[in-house]
Amino acid sequence: MKVVPGASRTRTLGVWNGALRVAVSAPAEGGKANAALVRYLAEMLGVSRSAVEVASGHGSPVKRVVVAGLGIEAARRRLEQNRAEQ
Repeated sequence: MKVVPGASRTRTLGVWNGALRVAVSAPAEGGKANAALVRYLAEMLGVSRSAVEVASGHGSPVKRVVVAGLGIEAARRRLEQNRAEQ
């Protein structure tokens, strides 16, 4: 996943090098962008915030995110559906 902090609004931007690209309005300081990413993904995927974890890349724009109880295909379908509704 590629995260772009400091955007005008939080939204899905599409795919970048085969990974989901997400803009978050929070700045890249003190974990604010990571927290905003977790909130956004939890909302988009219909899961609790505690189910979403930034597993690696905490200080990098390229991150690996794990969503407990949701497979990659189910997550992809939910993201595509919610993105179409935006």
